[in-house]
Amino acid sequence: MIKTISTIFLITVTTFTAIGQNLEVIIGHNINLPKDTIVKKLILSNLNGFLLQKELANHENTFVLKAHLLETSILLDEMKEIEKNKTIKNDTFYKPYLTNILRLNDSIYKIQLAYIGTNNSVASLHANFIIMAKKCTDKFYFYSPLTHNTTTWNSHQIANTKIYFKKNLNKNKANKFVKLSNKFDTKLNLPINTTEFYCCDNFNEALQLVGVDYKLAYNGKTYNTFTAYENKTNLIMNGTLTASFKVFDPHDLWHNRLHKKIPITIINKPVDEGTAYLYGGSWGLSWKQILKRFKTFAKTNKNADWLTLYNESKNFDEKAKYPLNVDMVINALIIKRLEKEKGFEAVIELLSCGKQEKGNANYFEALEKIAGINKNNFNATVWELIKVN
Repeated sequence: MIKTISTIFLITVTTFTAIGQNLEVIIGHNINLPKDTIVKKLILSNLNGFLLQKELANHENTFVLKAHLLETSILLDEMKEIEKNKTIKNDTFYKPYLTNILRLNDSIYKIQLAYIGTNNSVASLHANFIIMAKKCTDKFYFYSPLTHNTTTWNSHQIANTKIYFKKNLNKNKANKFVKLSNKFDTKLNLPINTTEFYCCDNFNEALQLVGVDYKLAYNGKTYNTFTAYENKTNLIMNGTLTASFKVFDPHDLWHNRLHKKIPITIINKPVDEGTAYLYGGSWGLSWKQILKRFKTFAKTNKNADWLTLYNESKNFDEKAKYPLNVDMVINALIIKRLEKEKGFEAVIELLSCGKQEKGNANYFEALEKIAGINKNNFNATVWELIKVN
């Protein structure tokens, strides 16, 4: 059961005694630890080892139960640098407090950790984590509770993807998702790996399934997705679809696959969105529908200055519920031609021109180099692209 933040804050920090230096786990006097002294010392010592190695590459943590490395990678990613308070520039502000340790059987325990910091006697909760521990001979290994939390779930295999769900699954939608995902991976020259896909109700459930009981950074966030990759297997904890896979967005799927190919630190957002428009549509509209609306806008704005509208990221569909942007459609048109004439590697090069800048200087520099389009011929080129599409 989830402990409320208020309950955690009732723990008086002075009742805790550290079992080691600095960021080793802190034990409350009122915590029921294993009665066996050897087991108690071993699990606490190994837990500290697990925490001390959490900043390493996940597969290098010698305290991870390797059979559960894939899902534990997500948990470890969420635990990295959890001690830091960037606001006050303190790298060890939040300390790990053991709030519960529950024996499930002779070899398996369930551990709850709270990362709490205090400033001027005011306690601040950063995160709660739930971690499973398994004793193997003379050592405890730690892992995510994902499989423990989903023992009653069902599964369905589609090609290289195994989908986990609670009760019902829209197999038609699921098949379309897997087929399109593999199509995108082929276009991006990504390996078609084994995938495990969990259909979660929302982001909060995805968090809790992998062992993130609470994290301040995600406070109030309803929809998001976790991913991990280990041993040639993808794990997707999807917190944006419905639990029965009734809907999925090809636009978002394209972003997800593209960001595995290119680091988001160098992706140009308007180009990124342009590829998503072209290959996945947007807001439930297909690319053909988006293009039709854009051509209607162009027809009623025959003197349009496309360079200005591009830099403004003009919403050309103002009466619609969701925006459609000039710069993104223009990029979709450019990308369509670029891929036809020079191949998809040229599209990758344009996508990688760097984060969007004011005035889009880096974009136009790359665009001229790759496609021969500059600010002087931009307007004429856009009108030509509208005419031929």
